[in-house]
Amino acid sequence: MNTIVNELKIKIYLLKDINSINCNTLIAMLIDKCLAKDEYYSIYHKENKYKNYCFNLLYPLEVSKVYKEGGIYTFIIRTVDKNLAEFLVKNLVNEYTDNIKVLTITKTVIPKKIITDIYSITPIIIKTDNGYWKNNISLDEFEERLKINLIKKWNSFHDTKINEDFELFKTIRFNNKKPVATNYKDIKLLGDKLNISISENDLSQELIYFALGTGLGELGARGFGFLNFKWL
Repeated sequence: MNTIVNELKIKIYLLKDINSINCNTLIAMLIDKCLAKDEYYSIYHKENKYKNYCFNLLYPLEVSKVYKEGGIYTFIIRTVDKNLAEFLVKNLVNEYTDNIKVLTITKTVIPKKIITDIYSITPIIIKTDNGYWKNNISLDEFEERLKINLIKKWNSFHDTKINEDFELFKTIRFNNKKPVATNYKDIKLLGDKLNISISENDLSQELIYFALGTGLGELGARGFGFLNFKWL
């Protein structure tokens, strides 16, 4: 499959202070406002389906965990949807909310090379009926859900069904000793920061490259599961 991951670097100006724990929600509001202005993307935004984009949080990071009013920061949106990328480049520039004003957007494509490791920049979310996964499912089940969630996104985007019997992850290491909390819809959502070594088979490499544009785990379009990566 000829997947292309588009990366948009968004330079913004802050109209108010932002606490880091609210950062993903306020960036999502900015993107949502832009999508809502278009008839197609307004419906797309509201539909219960995979959104095929993800984003990270503002940088440079602030030691105080408060991004400052009047400061200029950057965040990144990635997507495997070329049409969405083009729409955002054209329409997100100069968009604003009460907190954020967009200044400039730069679009590039992430090259396809062998990926050996991925690192979650924002928490990875796997929800269960009882909330946070630990004490509800095993580590093996957690790993399997990560894999199946990514396969479902792939199948949906490419309108296909791939064989699920392959090794995707070699090893998974947790970087957090306790769950990472993020504000989401008036609750604190718990997730994990992971380092994952990736298998070198062709299918795993295709899927992980795809995950760079969708996020790993759930709620990529709400600022979760954004990945950094290491090439061979």
